[in-house]
Amino acid sequence: MSRYRFALSPRWIVSHLFVLALVVAMVSAGLWQLRRLDEKRDRNDVVEARTAQAEVDVEGLADPGDFDAAGDLQYRRVRASGEYLADEEVLVRSRSLNGAPGSWVLTPLLLDDGTAVVVNRGWISNSGALEAVPTASRAESGPVEVSGLVRLTETRGRFGAEDPAEGVLTNLARADVARLGQQLDVAVMPFFVQLQVQRPEASSTDPPKPVPAPALDEGPHLSYAVQWFIFTTVAVVGYPLILRRRAREVEIEELPDDDLAPA
Repeated sequence: MSRYRFALSPRWIVSHLFVLALVVAMVSAGLWQLRRLDEKRDRNDVVEARTAQAEVDVEGLADPGDFDAAGDLQYRRVRASGEYLADEEVLVRSRSLNGAPGSWVLTPLLLDDGTAVVVNRGWISNSGALEAVPTASRAESGPVEVSGLVRLTETRGRFGAEDPAEGVLTNLARADVARLGQQLDVAVMPFFVQLQVQRPEASSTDPPKPVPAPALDEGPHLSYAVQWFIFTTVAVVGYPLILRRRAREVEIEELPDDDLAPA
């Protein structure tokens, strides 16, 4: 093993540590992709199970402000009847559709029992110039009936834009039901409805386009995981071969000149 003594030099030790860290990082990335795949499959199972249930009326489905109870309602099919509070609707910034920049339009729907449910009426094009719902996309007056999916309120994580805590806002960084409810005079259900069907249909000049239902595909996570594990295999197999080749070169370099001379 003396020919591998070179591998104990500081330069090669740094190389070993770098390759080791690289292998650990690639394995971790592959395992993370597999965890994401499991999460996607679990979510798909929930979506399929809950959307298969019968459509229910949104009134009484949860107590206003009880955001903890709303988790079990995610993706349930619901219907609601009432009148839109068009003067209270807001934009949700930075929402794309098929790669195009835009915004969601959140509109409170006043229910017969005096509470309101926020309806995501859909997507409108917005390159950043719009700070409020344009006239052409505003909700119409009069009674409507909507059907859609329950979606959970969105809250800020460790990163991301933060909306002002006070004042009346015309646009939000996310679909934050609590923040929108803060500027309403009625109690608000602890979730929003992602609109699929409205009766009668929207009569505005440029109504929002309904946001598609959650896709049930598994995404690229499995292929990404396989790629990371292939990269790991290349490193684990390839690096010892590099060491072996270098050891042979060192062995040849250390041979006496007479041994290298032609016979």
